[in-house]
Amino acid sequence: MARPLGRSIVIYAGASGAIIALAAGVFMLIYGGGAERQAVWTSAAVAFVVQLVAFAIARLMAQVNHGIAGWGLGAAISLLTLVLYGMLVRGTTLPQGVALVSLATFLFITELIEPPLLNV
Repeated sequence: MARPLGRSIVIYAGASGAIIALAAGVFMLIYGGGAERQAVWTSAAVAFVVQLVAFAIARLMAQVNHGIAGWGLGAAISLLTLVLYGMLVRGTTLPQGVALVSLATFLFITELIEPPLLNV
Protein backbone atom coordinates (compact mmCIF):
# COMPACT_ATOMS: atom_id res chain seq x y z
CA MET A 1 0.00 0.00 0.00
CA ALA A 2 1.32 3.43 -0.95
CA ARG A 3 2.08 5.91 1.77
CA PRO A 4 0.23 9.23 1.82
CA LEU A 5 1.61 11.88 -0.52
CA GLY A 6 1.14 14.64 2.04
CA ARG A 7 3.59 13.13 4.52
CA SER A 8 6.39 12.85 1.98
CA ILE A 9 5.79 16.39 0.71
CA VAL A 10 5.99 17.76 4.26
CA ILE A 11 9.27 15.91 4.86
CA TYR A 12 10.66 17.07 1.51
CA ALA A 13 9.52 20.66 2.13
CA GLY A 14 11.32 20.70 5.47
CA ALA A 15 14.51 19.23 4.04
CA SER A 16 14.41 21.51 0.99
CA GLY A 17 13.68 24.59 3.06
CA ALA A 18 16.59 23.84 5.37
CA ILE A 19 19.10 23.16 2.61
CA ILE A 20 17.97 26.19 0.58
CA ALA A 21 18.25 28.41 3.68
CA LEU A 22 21.74 27.08 4.36
CA ALA A 23 22.85 27.71 0.78
CA ALA A 24 21.24 31.16 0.82
CA GLY A 25 23.20 31.92 3.98
CA VAL A 26 26.41 31.06 2.15
CA PHE A 27 25.37 33.35 -0.71
CA MET A 28 24.73 36.12 1.84
CA LEU A 29 28.39 35.83 2.90
CA ILE A 30 29.48 36.23 -0.73
CA TYR A 31 27.05 38.92 -1.91
CA GLY A 32 26.64 42.00 0.24
CA GLY A 33 24.59 44.34 -1.92
CA GLY A 34 20.87 44.80 -1.43
CA ALA A 35 19.93 43.92 -5.00
CA GLU A 36 22.14 40.84 -4.89
CA ARG A 37 20.57 39.65 -1.67
CA GLN A 38 17.09 40.23 -3.08
CA ALA A 39 18.07 38.16 -6.13
CA VAL A 40 19.22 35.31 -3.88
CA TRP A 41 16.02 35.28 -1.81
CA THR A 42 13.81 35.58 -4.89
CA SER A 43 15.65 32.64 -6.44
CA ALA A 44 15.28 30.69 -3.20
CA ALA A 45 11.51 31.19 -3.20
CA VAL A 46 11.20 30.21 -6.87
CA ALA A 47 13.33 27.09 -6.36
CA PHE A 48 11.37 26.02 -3.29
CA VAL A 49 7.99 26.23 -5.03
CA VAL A 50 9.19 24.63 -8.26
CA GLN A 51 10.89 21.77 -6.45
CA LEU A 52 7.81 21.04 -4.33
CA VAL A 53 5.74 20.70 -7.49
CA ALA A 54 8.42 18.60 -9.20
CA PHE A 55 8.74 16.38 -6.13
CA ALA A 56 4.99 15.82 -5.97
CA ILE A 57 5.01 14.73 -9.61
CA ALA A 58 8.00 12.43 -9.07
CA ARG A 59 6.41 10.97 -5.92
CA LEU A 60 3.16 10.22 -7.73
CA MET A 61 5.06 8.55 -10.55
CA ALA A 62 7.13 6.56 -8.06
CA GLN A 63 3.94 5.11 -6.61
CA VAL A 64 3.29 3.43 -9.97
CA ASN A 65 6.93 2.25 -10.36
CA HIS A 66 8.04 5.13 -12.59
CA GLY A 67 10.22 6.98 -10.08
CA ILE A 68 13.15 7.53 -12.44
CA ALA A 69 10.83 8.94 -15.12
CA GLY A 70 9.27 11.23 -12.50
CA TRP A 71 12.69 12.37 -11.33
CA GLY A 72 13.68 13.05 -14.95
CA LEU A 73 10.50 15.04 -15.51
CA GLY A 74 11.29 17.02 -12.37
CA ALA A 75 14.78 17.77 -13.72
CA ALA A 76 13.24 18.94 -17.00
CA ILE A 77 10.86 21.21 -15.07
CA SER A 78 13.85 22.65 -13.19
CA LEU A 79 15.76 23.31 -16.41
CA LEU A 80 12.75 24.98 -18.01
CA THR A 81 12.32 27.10 -14.88
CA LEU A 82 15.95 28.20 -15.05
CA VAL A 83 15.61 29.24 -18.70
CA LEU A 84 12.33 31.11 -18.15
CA TYR A 85 13.66 32.76 -14.99
CA GLY A 86 16.70 33.94 -16.92
CA MET A 87 14.46 35.61 -19.48
CA LEU A 88 12.26 37.19 -16.80
CA VAL A 89 15.15 38.49 -14.71
CA ARG A 90 16.47 40.43 -17.69
CA GLY A 91 13.45 42.71 -17.40
CA THR A 92 13.99 43.47 -13.71
CA THR A 93 16.55 45.31 -11.61
CA LEU A 94 17.85 42.07 -10.10
CA PRO A 95 21.47 41.20 -10.96
CA GLN A 96 21.07 38.51 -13.61
CA GLY A 97 24.23 36.56 -12.78
CA VAL A 98 23.47 36.33 -9.07
CA ALA A 99 19.85 35.38 -9.71
CA LEU A 100 20.74 32.59 -12.13
CA VAL A 101 23.68 31.16 -10.18
CA SER A 102 21.67 31.06 -6.97
CA LEU A 103 18.61 29.52 -8.65
CA ALA A 104 20.75 26.88 -10.37
CA THR A 105 22.41 26.07 -7.05
CA PHE A 106 19.12 25.78 -5.18
CA LEU A 107 17.57 23.60 -7.87
CA PHE A 108 20.63 21.34 -7.99
CA ILE A 109 20.93 20.75 -4.27
CA THR A 110 17.23 20.07 -3.87
CA GLU A 111 17.34 17.62 -6.80
CA LEU A 112 20.03 15.69 -4.92
CA ILE A 113 17.85 15.07 -1.88
CA GLU A 114 14.82 13.90 -3.89
CA PRO A 115 15.66 10.23 -4.61
CA PRO A 116 15.88 8.98 -1.02
CA LEU A 117 12.62 10.74 -0.16
CA LEU A 118 10.58 9.35 -3.05
CA ASN A 119 9.69 6.26 -1.01
CA VAL A 120 9.07 7.96 2.34
